[in-house]
Amino acid sequence: MNIHEAHAAEREQICAVGLSLHQRGYVHATAGNISVRLGDDSFLITPTDACLGTLAPERLAHVGADGVQLRGDRASKTLALHRRIYAADPDARCVLHTHATHLVALTLAGVWSQPDIVPPITPYYVMKVGHVPLAPYRRPGDPATADWVHDTLAASVAAGKPLRGVMLDRLGPVVWHRSPAEASAVLEELEETAHLWLLNGRSAAPLSDAQIEDLRQAFGAVW
Repeated sequence: MNIHEAHAAEREQICAVGLSLHQRGYVHATAGNISVRLGDDSFLITPTDACLGTLAPERLAHVGADGVQLRGDRASKTLALHRRIYAADPDARCVLHTHATHLVALTLAGVWSQPDIVPPITPYYVMKVGHVPLAPYRRPGDPATADWVHDTLAASVAAGKPLRGVMLDRLGPVVWHRSPAEASAVLEELEETAHLWLLNGRSAAPLSDAQIEDLRQAFGAVW
């Protein structure tokens, strides 16, 4: 069995999520990237300058646990960022980055706060996404961004409240979860919440502490 056959399911999942995100306008042109961590701690990642709507399973980059590319087209320039997220959170199995319109617009208009780019205005945002901090602006692919995300995520994991995403100022969200489908769901809920908050003129009141505590007790929400 060749390496493409061995990782066929993961390759198909990446391509399916990429196509879905592209068709629904969550990514455009060649923006965005997706990776999946494999069982041996190597991973698959979309190629640099690839359109997520036209990914080919056999052309995805296969990268070793040491960061050395093994096969496929040249890996995305965000490779270091993906590797640092996996290093900080052992439960992360998929990392997804896009330039989602309303989230980028939010950074231009002004986020709610640095630790939370939007307030907890809906129960599903609290339950499915959680806290999303704003990373300082740096050029795309800057290694300093990977360091910042790693350190922020590691601190949250140590505190028992792991993050599911961060927002890169003027660039886009980076989210992670146990699978491409779950990471995609986090992205969608985050983008929808940003859209709702912008539509409301960034003035909607957050859920109360008592309402958030009720979500913790009823659904195990981590907030």
